Parts: sequence; structure tokens; C-alpha cells
Amino acid sequence: MAPESQRHRLERCLQEVEEHPERASAFHNLGLAYTVAGRVKKAEEAYLKALELEPTLVQAWVNLGGVRLMRWEFQGCLEANQEAAKLRDDLPIVHYNMGQAYLYLDDAENLVRCTERVLELDREHGAAHYYTAVGYLALDNLGAAERHLGRGIELGYRPTQEFMRAMEKAQRKKAQGSNVTLIEISGAETPGKTKED
Repeated sequence: MAPESQRHRLERCLQEVEEHPERASAFHNLGLAYTVAGRVKKAEEAYLKALELEPTLVQAWVNLGGVRLMRWEFQGCLEANQEAAKLRDDLPIVHYNMGQAYLYLDDAENLVRCTERVLELDREHGAAHYYTAVGYLALDNLGAAERHLGRGIELGYRPTQEFMRAMEKAQRKKAQGSNVTLIEISGAETPGKTKED
């Protein structure tokens, strides 16, 4: 059996809404169909209608936050995912989406808080490790950034070139600011030590 086309899925979901306008799940499914079709404004409207009918529909809150993130409405993304978290705090996607909103709102502290919550729920979430590294680098915690970046890469996440350049710059800065003095062990005269024969 061939997979359902986007157009057919959308038509089926529109018919379900027409036949059952009282069902939140029908509007949620319509929102999903619109999301997959890239019609995020229509998807947002469908998720809002689903939530009007059933305010505790966690998936609709999460997906509403997702389409708002796609529309670069970061505050709206946060609000929707905060509502989802009130209902289900154990969903990694809720905290991940909030972290993404905080990333674009330039709030590194809350980005790290959200991605660390994702990692409490799913230690193998490569993207969460990567964005935790991004947050820690912004907070000038190079060691934590390096650890999370390494783990994210191990899990298959590919960092951006821009971030890798920022990491290299921070590593060079740290090395230049180091108070470590390297002395060659050769018997030669060094500060505080006379030459040995």
C-alpha cells in the first residue's frame, strides 16, 4: 500500500473536522496535516481550536509551540511549551523546544536549564548535548561546553562551522591566559635554576 499523499491526508482531516467539529483530536490531526504541508499559520489555528475544545491535550500544546518556533515566534513557543510542561513535565520535546526558543532569545542560562532537563530525561539526545555546549560556551564555561560537544558528536550530531570556530577561539583564549610555564628538561639554565653539567 502506497503512503498517503499530503493532499489526501489534508482532505481526509478536513472531512473529519467537518463531520466531528466537537473532537479536539480532529483539529489536532488537521494541525499535523497542515504542519507537514508547511502551512504553519493554518496549523497554528487548528491547534488553537483543538485546545479550545480540550485544554489538556498535551500534544496540541507541544505542536503549537513547534509551529510558533517555525514562525520565529519565540515567546509564543515558550508559552505553549510551558503549558505542555504543566501537564507533562517528562517529555523531552517540551524542554527541547523551550531551549530552542531561549537560544534565539539569547538567554544562555535558560537554554542550558532546558537542555539539561532534556538530558535528565534522555541521556542519548545528541542535539540536547550540542545545545547544552552552545549555552555553556556563551556562559564562558569552556570545560562543560567541550564535554557536551564531544558527547553530542559521539551521538551523531553535527556542529555548525560557526560554533566550531567559536570553540576554537575560546580554547585559544584560554591557552593564552594560562599561567602555566613550560620548561624544557635538558639540564639547561632556567629561571631559578643554574645549568647542570
